[in-house]
Amino acid sequence: MISIWFFIGVSLLVNGLLITGAGLYELQHPPVQQLALYSAHAPIWWGGLLALIGLIYCVAYRPKKTA
Repeated sequence: MISIWFFIGVSLLVNGLLITGAGLYELQHPPVQQLALYSAHAPIWWGGLLALIGLIYCVAYRPKKTA
């Protein structure tokens, strides 16, 4: 039986990687009108944090091999 927390970890990992990728793209191609906190690069930080938490969940709740 696979834990639901493993799938939540996969979801967090995938979403974190997508958000980080979008933040890195935005860093290379800055928007014409920048928001007030654009220089904080929030998508990179939050995406990285989501990916890290997702990776921790994936490792902690990965399915165990039973023979």
